[in-house]
Amino acid sequence: MASSDDALLPISAREEDPLLSDPNAETHRRKRPVKGLLAVSFGLLFIAFYAALIATHNGSRRPNDAKLESSETSTSTSRARHAGVSEKSNGQLLKLSGDRNTVAFAWNNSVLTWQRTAFHFQPEQNWMNDPNGPLFYKGWYHFFYQYNPNAAVWGDIVWGHAVSKDLIHWVHLPIAMVADQWYDANGVWTGSATFLDDGSIVMLYTGSTYKSVQVQNLAYPDDLNDPLLLKWVKYSGNPVLVPPPGILPKDFRDPTTAWKTSSGKWRITIGSKINKTGISLVYDTTDFKTYEKQDTLLHKVPNTGMWECVDFYPVSKTAVNGLDTSVNGPNVKHIVKASMDDTRFDHYAVGTYFDSNGTWIPDDPTIDVGMSASLRYDYGKFYASKTFYDQNKGRRILWSWIGESDSEAADVQKGWSSLQGIPRTVVLDTKTGKNLVQWPVEEIESLRLSSKQFDIEVGPGSIVPVDVDSAAQLDIEAEFEIKKESLNKILGDASVVAEAEEFSCQKSGGSTVRGALGPFGFSVLADKSLSEHTPVYFYVAKGKDSKLKTFFCTDTSRSTFANDVVKPIYGSSVPVLKGEKLTMRILVDHSIVEGFAQGGRTCITSRVYPTKAIYGAAKLFLFNNAIDATVTASFKVWQMNSAFIHPYSEEVVRAISSA
Repeated sequence: MASSDDALLPISAREEDPLLSDPNAETHRRKRPVKGLLAVSFGLLFIAFYAALIATHNGSRRPNDAKLESSETSTSTSRARHAGVSEKSNGQLLKLSGDRNTVAFAWNNSVLTWQRTAFHFQPEQNWMNDPNGPLFYKGWYHFFYQYNPNAAVWGDIVWGHAVSKDLIHWVHLPIAMVADQWYDANGVWTGSATFLDDGSIVMLYTGSTYKSVQVQNLAYPDDLNDPLLLKWVKYSGNPVLVPPPGILPKDFRDPTTAWKTSSGKWRITIGSKINKTGISLVYDTTDFKTYEKQDTLLHKVPNTGMWECVDFYPVSKTAVNGLDTSVNGPNVKHIVKASMDDTRFDHYAVGTYFDSNGTWIPDDPTIDVGMSASLRYDYGKFYASKTFYDQNKGRRILWSWIGESDSEAADVQKGWSSLQGIPRTVVLDTKTGKNLVQWPVEEIESLRLSSKQFDIEVGPGSIVPVDVDSAAQLDIEAEFEIKKESLNKILGDASVVAEAEEFSCQKSGGSTVRGALGPFGFSVLADKSLSEHTPVYFYVAKGKDSKLKTFFCTDTSRSTFANDVVKPIYGSSVPVLKGEKLTMRILVDHSIVEGFAQGGRTCITSRVYPTKAIYGAAKLFLFNNAIDATVTASFKVWQMNSAFIHPYSEEVVRAISSA
């Protein structure tokens, strides 16, 4: 822990890692018994040979990484798992295919080029994962992210950096921080920004040391007069926090934005675990250099595993605006969100925060953070999310890493992997008081081009082509209403099976399995014969109490002919209040589909990789696969323009600044 007397100065030379002597610290390298020169020579020869294979297969790697992997057993284990974090692997693909000898789909450049999105943020090339330290400063939105500058797979993690005036059009800036010190030699990992009382900025981030010990570090802008924040300085006393007693060296990461306590101190929380109990540790500080660990935890939930990317923030019980992270009071609830390393889902809960002892309790313990029935930001491909308070417009904005669902080999072939979801505003649902609502930031509507309005009645078992141009970039807003005669018939018919209690999108069999009142919705990214399509739909089920329960689902099982793609059925129930029509919004942007039901109470993000429904062959259909219900759909479809995402140059920055 750094002394409070240390000055905030840049580090000019690499330092030795004092944690290397920690007997509890885990290491990548396994000790080998010395059995003579021959054994050593043979081992080194084997390492060199294996390193060559790795380099040939995966591209650029540090020599130390090859040694690291060569010491493992023949069972493949990812670099990220060694380091103590998660990333993409092909295990799920192999499990789904049931055959390790399955031949991968023969992707070609035309198909892979089409997959790149038009209005979602992603680097020009290579790997990206977690959002880091988003903030608004001197007229610019800043977005930092986990980035591998060397390959389209996880590794060599640094902080990428981009800026925008509107969260839609972006300029890539030079890398903000690289792994150049002993305390972040294995990666500059996830972190968060905090604005201090004088308007200055501090950034806390996790570094992985040479020994793969996860430590917390402090950085700050070199020049606060620079609106682009191009240069960042690492504190000379780093690390400012190391794993406390009882916490394993690879289970201590992702510090949050700090908030003010009633005593005037700053407070942060950091994710961890003890055995299988997910926890969030609490620290207080006055200067971000020295910290006091609190005896209590912010929260813990048994059997949820490691908590990554913990987020903690207030939401208003009465207003629809966002709140600064330090706001508290009688009209405020607090959200605890954690990314579950074991399941790769982002869970949250609404609850009450107690400033006096730094603890939080959920309003409903049966849906606590990480439990199987707990709430999620998104029920699809959505992980490692982070919010920030946008003081420019008084809103809280949610970012999230949207990983790929194809194979790693396909990512290497196309030269990039992962993107960010459209930034969302997030507020408490003031109608229910029990859940959040999320909605794409209003700026996305600036990309809307021509539109068409439709009002169509769809009978049971019908599918209707929607007359729009190429359907690869769309914004769809729709209302659905089931005919009262259909509802009354179903509710009054005792022979109709009550299935609401047992139904789930994931286990239902998808959009082809018909029920009395669903499924109905849209098939996006469909070819004209519907041999490839991705249905986004509602399913309404009758409960044992004769009440109706609504589900919102996305079925990617027929989204592509490719066999090296994970194609789940996603979804969850969605609250529908008395008098409300069923509403959905869908953003389609090539290989990503984002769905929002009932104003954003339930959200689903999916990655899809069609091989036929691309370019001009991508179509849109309206369908009703219910057995008994007639549905009226009123909807509007906009063609979407592409966002401008530029490489860095002073000329581009000047042009955007003057626009």
